[in-house]
Amino acid sequence: MTEDKNIVLFGAGCFWHPQKVYHFTDGVLETEVGYAGGSNHNPTYEQVCSGLTGHAEIVKVKFDDSIVKFDELLDIFWNIHDPTQINRQGVDIGTQYRSCIFTNFDPYLDIIKKSVEDMNNSKKYSNPISTIIYDTIKYYPAEDYHQKYLFGNAL
Repeated sequence: MTEDKNIVLFGAGCFWHPQKVYHFTDGVLETEVGYAGGSNHNPTYEQVCSGLTGHAEIVKVKFDDSIVKFDELLDIFWNIHDPTQINRQGVDIGTQYRSCIFTNFDPYLDIIKKSVEDMNNSKKYSNPISTIIYDTIKYYPAEDYHQKYLFGNAL
């Protein structure tokens, strides 16, 4: 995937909820759930859940930055999960549920790092932010049955 400032990947626990939140955000053009941050090519859900591939469940967000700014998408990310939990979100436990952000657009990396620093300084959480920041995007779409899984269903 080439550098695209209008694509970012967010890992915030199980990918179903973040997809639903971002999909209905003004300025978001497209969402898709998938896997990133691991070693296998085209991993399956079962392989990712084994914890052996190193992939995280993520939502790929394509957006129009004339309508929604990256900072706004980042604020949503901080508010839809607990970014201090390591390799889990609530009852979902495993490396695939880690808090992470993937972008290959350098200015966004600076914004993310500053945001992490601000979050830690704010003392909003009693523990430090554990979100892992990746400066490359190697993404694999999840199986069709995971796409828009919560649409029409309660969160």
